[in-house]
Amino acid sequence: MSEALARFSINQMTVKQLSLPELVSSCTDLGVAGVGLWREPVKAYGLERTAKLMGDAGLTVTTLCRGGFLTAIDAEARAVAVADNKAAIDEAVALGTDTLVLVSGGLPAGDKDLHGARARIADALAELAPYAESRGIRLAIEPLHPMFASDRCVVSTLAQALDLAELFPAAQVGVCVDTYHVWWDDRAPAQIARAGQGGRLHAFQLADWITPLPEGVLNGRGQLGEGSVDLRSWRALVEEAGYEGPIEVELFNEELWSGDGHELLSETARGYVRHAC
Repeated sequence: MSEALARFSINQMTVKQLSLPELVSSCTDLGVAGVGLWREPVKAYGLERTAKLMGDAGLTVTTLCRGGFLTAIDAEARAVAVADNKAAIDEAVALGTDTLVLVSGGLPAGDKDLHGARARIADALAELAPYAESRGIRLAIEPLHPMFASDRCVVSTLAQALDLAELFPAAQVGVCVDTYHVWWDDRAPAQIARAGQGGRLHAFQLADWITPLPEGVLNGRGQLGEGSVDLRSWRALVEEAGYEGPIEVELFNEELWSGDGHELLSETARGYVRHAC
């Protein structure tokens, strides 16, 4: 494995056109040792089969995506969400990762109370965080760009994520820093330092911001080096704050998904070395 790729991890969504066996084969061929997995394709392939596939190939599962969606008002829906997150924690254990990434959830239909939604996230974490620690799993709250606040994530900044995380011990809840979502925020560097001081930098992900955004902004993440984000400086920020863990590249892009997955993985690894090392 190239020394430059020692901390590189490919998020499964980046190359979602690859089946799990194809992903493992491509990682092995290219010297990629880390993979961030997603629950849906893991479930489709089989949790135990996935764990064995990864283990037999010597691959490290760096994170599992995703838990969260904890903003429901209805008591029954909230109980379902908590149960699903406990299941996600158990899946993380089976896959051998120590980090479950949380996308907190958007506003319930008809609701406009952002503060109330965030309070309900805290209430759910009060039940989930001790359970996660008992299973050896850290929860990593990922703030999403404000354009997703209505439907996906009412936690839009690292400051908001840390305000939630700091209600619980660092061994239970921290944050995931994703450059695609926080690069615009001039307060983010100070929040990264805050997270580092508290031992709450649990995951770090790279993606670039390209303009004009493709139709459907959810799938508008750019390949490394093609957009506006100074990726190397963000890596320096998290490392100055004490982060020494894997560096995942997580891209959502229909154009990239339409091509050859093996070549996309190779291109992504090259972009990582060129623009983030």
